[in-house]
Amino acid sequence: MPNIIFYPQKFILPHGLTVQGKSGKTILDIALSNKINMEHACEKSCACCTCHCIIRKGFFSLSPCQEKEEDLLDKAWGLEKYSRLGCQARLGNEDIEVEIPLYHVNHVNEQ
Repeated sequence: MPNIIFYPQKFILPHGLTVQGKSGKTILDIALSNKINMEHACEKSCACCTCHCIIRKGFFSLSPCQEKEEDLLDKAWGLEKYSRLGCQARLGNEDIEVEIPLYHVNHVNEQ
């Protein structure tokens, strides 16, 4: 099983976390099952971009990005070349490193 390294995120994961995930599971499902309170306003239906994350390592081992996801990513704050939606990106067999942005379209932390 691949390792998923979640980088520290000051509001929901201040110390970061490394977990193992089963190939074929989404980043969001792995986060939630490990008590990482990653936002998912559309309940994993690929209808928003609140679960936007940036893949810092292992991007190409994930499932391919589909057109609907690409369209939603265009609305994500802080979009980067290796951005994905956590509800759509499925693990392959390689380790990945994930950054959860501080902001998303429905929420801005100003602390």
